Amino acid sequence: MPERTATGNGLPPCPFGRCDGGGWILEEDGTATRCECLEPRLEKARAAGINSTVPKRYRGVSFDRPPVTSIDPRTVQIVREWVDNIGTNLEDGEGIWFTGDVGTGKTTLAMLVSTEALREGHSVAIYSMPKLLARIKATFSASDGEQSYIDLIEQLSSVDLLHIDDLGAEKQTEWVLEQLYLLINERYERQGSVIVTTNLRQDELEEQIGVRTVSRLIEICGENQVPLFGEDARQKPRLRGE
Repeated sequence: MPERTATGNGLPPCPFGRCDGGGWILEEDGTATRCECLEPRLEKARAAGINSTVPKRYRGVSFDRPPVTSIDPRTVQIVREWVDNIGTNLEDGEGIWFTGDVGTGKTTLAMLVSTEALREGHSVAIYSMPKLLARIKATFSASDGEQSYIDLIEQLSSVDLLHIDDLGAEKQTEWVLEQLYLLINERYERQGSVIVTTNLRQDELEEQIGVRTVSRLIEICGENQVPLFGEDARQKPRLRGE
């Protein structure tokens, strides 16, 4: 299969001339293979204390392939329009919010947005809510020279795009509510973009994470609230070769 080389998409060029600067080589069949330049890029992200790695399952996700092509085209069009204006949206601090039932494509579409942001050279922090809380807790026992709580919050507040998956899945405690409000409020005040996915409707989310936090998310995301309700696609039998 032919390999993709640098395309002038705003990312630092691949030093090996093999990928488009994003660290992955996308083949014609939609698969993605690791480029030699990926590990140094990940080391840089790790040194910065944020996770910007797209999970393996979502590498190579595209508007033109399943499972995205199986999602309601009207829903996909909302996301496509947001991605088409991703530079302006990030500059203006516009977010996007995916809500709905389990297995309806929320995370897939959110990862598609984050992948495009990374491809365009923007800084992105990608976390599931439980992992984000674990990352914050880890700073409390940090040794000298390791990342502090203040430094982590600063980095999460200053990246171009903060991606939080499974918002509302965490156990509700006063500490959790405090951390969520602090982080979302920082993004709100700095006009930083946020992607969230959640299985909860707005009233349920308000009960889980607090009205103040949800209010700020609504302000950040504006009209970019994408509903995905229906059957769990993961439970549907797949045809051989699909």
